[in-house]
Amino acid sequence: MNTTPSTRATDRCWIEVDLHALVRNAKALGAQARKPLMPMVKADAYGLGMLPVVRALEATDPWGYGVATITEGEELRKAQIHRPILVITPQEPTAKPHKAIRAANLIPALGDAKSIRLWMMTGGGDWHLSIDTGMNRAGIRYDDIGSLAEVLTACPPAGAFTHFHSSELDNGSMELQTQRFLDAVAAMPAMPPMLHTENSAAIERTSPSPWSVVRPGVFLYGVGSGGKIEPEPVVRFYACVVDIHDLKPGDTVSYDATWVAKRPTRLATLGVGYADGYRRSLGNRGTVLINGKRAPVAGTVTMDLTMVDVTGIECQRGDIATLMGQDGEERLTVEQVGAACDLSPYELLTALRARAPRLYI
Repeated sequence: MNTTPSTRATDRCWIEVDLHALVRNAKALGAQARKPLMPMVKADAYGLGMLPVVRALEATDPWGYGVATITEGEELRKAQIHRPILVITPQEPTAKPHKAIRAANLIPALGDAKSIRLWMMTGGGDWHLSIDTGMNRAGIRYDDIGSLAEVLTACPPAGAFTHFHSSELDNGSMELQTQRFLDAVAAMPAMPPMLHTENSAAIERTSPSPWSVVRPGVFLYGVGSGGKIEPEPVVRFYACVVDIHDLKPGDTVSYDATWVAKRPTRLATLGVGYADGYRRSLGNRGTVLINGKRAPVAGTVTMDLTMVDVTGIECQRGDIATLMGQDGEERLTVEQVGAACDLSPYELLTALRARAPRLYI
């Protein structure tokens, strides 16, 4: 039998989020960095539910939180979260988003003269300078800081940051980006009081952090990078067996008949599909756990249902399949499930914002 699922009679499938493990992961990174945390809770806290996650993380006394959109920041303010909130992605260079950021008492990340001037014109306030050191995604280029000298003098930032593109790789790129960041900060008219660079993998690789705060993301949610510390699993994904079929050799399964029975086969239908966040690309490639045994996905994952081969496994309608998590001695991690369908753990987790209900433990 499964070791931990909290069965809910009305649900075909559900996701359990272990908030205690989440908090322990945050504390482990804080102990490693020895600096305050700015947890990244964008994309609905990587698909796990932003408000429950933030309420749990409040126990770690973080500096503040990082979001990607103004709407995310507004949701946190409506939930009475009063810590600093950095909108870490660039906004369109018009007055409207700047006014919305100010109305919600958020901090924008700015990386060009036009946006900085707009921020000044609409009232000013704390902001962070986004410096591009090699990601080429957002921010002022590290060797072009001089072009902002006038606006940086008129409206100095409260912070400056960059983003590592390969911090999980020991290829020298993180060290190169760090030096570029240091050179860029040195070229500013005045050093900002707050500097930050480190995502989860960078925190794992360095100790203690040389910066003001650190920005953990996916590690909080149970995904590591093989660094000095490993996170505890946070996500468990379950589905009920809703039907059983006995197939004869030659019978086919699911759309386009991509799976053909080569022998007498017992098939279980699970009440979960890609509309619930179980990716279609796991068809004929994924594996689930049923009563402590591995059962391969048979055929294409459909919108609402997934079929698995349970030949030789004790299985009946109403049993619980583990899609991510542990069942007996067997375990399926987020990384393993992602690898089975050529997806990063980030993409897999954020897909969990779909229909499957979330249960917070």
